[in-house]
Amino acid sequence: MDNGLIKKKILYQGKGKSDYNDGTKVTFHIKTETCEDSPQLIDDSHRWSKPVELILGKKFKLEVLEACIHTMILGEVASFTIDKSLLSPYPLVSKTLREAYGETKVDKEKKPHHCCGMGFKEGLGYQDLDELVKTPKDLKFTIELVKVAGAGSYEKEFWAMTESERLESIPALKEQGNALYKERNYEAASKAYSEALGRLEQLMLREKPNDEEWLKLNEMKMPLLLNFSQCQLIRGEYYAVIEHCTTVLEKDPDNVKALYRRGRAYVEVFSPAEARKDLEKAARLDATVSPGCRKLLSQLANMESEKTMHDRSAYKKLFSSS
Repeated sequence: MDNGLIKKKILYQGKGKSDYNDGTKVTFHIKTETCEDSPQLIDDSHRWSKPVELILGKKFKLEVLEACIHTMILGEVASFTIDKSLLSPYPLVSKTLREAYGETKVDKEKKPHHCCGMGFKEGLGYQDLDELVKTPKDLKFTIELVKVAGAGSYEKEFWAMTESERLESIPALKEQGNALYKERNYEAASKAYSEALGRLEQLMLREKPNDEEWLKLNEMKMPLLLNFSQCQLIRGEYYAVIEHCTTVLEKDPDNVKALYRRGRAYVEVFSPAEARKDLEKAARLDATVSPGCRKLLSQLANMESEKTMHDRSAYKKLFSSS
């Protein structure tokens, strides 16, 4: 590749072929610097949290970079000197990569609120990138291709999925969480349920609240919240349990699982009135949970007695010392 605008130099030979199909996922390190006598370092992914990932053929904003990667093979390290006429999108791409992979985040107050036309009216939040917008320069990219995964051989990121794939991924994550729960891997199960809930929330944001599609998605959300709250209960995250079960009970006030789990969480954080209300209602609605509710109510009564005795002792010590 040497057409006057792009000059390639192989620094380390790789192995394999470079005939990548659309949908291939490539993982690479990238170092960007100016082409001056004293080069200025702009980006170096070795300083970021992880290498950059790119799915070929997905209309990456910096087409010239994707074209460069198409010429590389696995394990190859190469430098590409690219003319500034091909790099107008680079400052915005760099900002995106820094905020996706960089270890440090930009202060929200310093981020731009909007851009105007081809210029960035309030800046990108990075002085070096703002300077590149004002004064474009030829740049040298040093790229190390560390991993190549063919289309279909990897789990797609949520953003890269089609609408149907996104919807189908949620029950799959729920089943994954259920399997992990049965294995008593509660932390991993929590992560699976949490990821499924996050994806549902993203889909719901695109719908108008209480419209048909929104209601269908909300219906899918309820069992996930219950499963997630059960994991959180076992892991001692009681306030999270209260929050998620409350969301379920707002939709279904007689949901016994939500009442029982929230009641148990209220016991653990010692909120007697709330705990008693939930557990007594759960016992009335479903006789099968009555023994568990009675046990928790007995535990709550003991906790209240201990607190009363502790308070009396504290008062006695207070007055005896005066």
